[in-house]
Amino acid sequence: MRRLLPAALIGLAALVAAPASALDLTKKRENLPDLVLGNEEGNDFVVENKDIELEAGRAYRLRIVAKGRQEYKFYAPEFFRYIWLNQIVINHLEIHGGGPPDHLEFDDPGEIAIEFVAIKPGAYKWEARGLEAKGMTGTLTVK
Repeated sequence: MRRLLPAALIGLAALVAAPASALDLTKKRENLPDLVLGNEEGNDFVVENKDIELEAGRAYRLRIVAKGRQEYKFYAPEFFRYIWLNQIVINHLEIHGGGPPDHLEFDDPGEIAIEFVAIKPGAYKWEARGLEAKGMTGTLTVK
């Protein structure tokens, strides 16, 4: 019995440790195409990659880049609600928290990256609040 106990403990430790490492989805995140608001040529209302598709259960990094001279208020409330947010990165500074942001705001050109795991399938609308009529909307679709 004494010989079996150490082997059983080693086996139990292996079972407990294996799922933890297998569940760290953030280690294998995929970079999505940048969602770009405006451009450097002076067209503040164009959007590059306005519709993006993702897969539920996978980790991603999405860079939202403002190139125009408008103030962009990026709203995607349902999308933010149905992802597990790992971090928000601005100028290599990380923001970690327990809940989704209300919106992301660009007063000047720059970028904000969000790192997350897509959780719930659905088609989630995003908008640059106040600029929807100028085409500043799109969809983040989780399949």
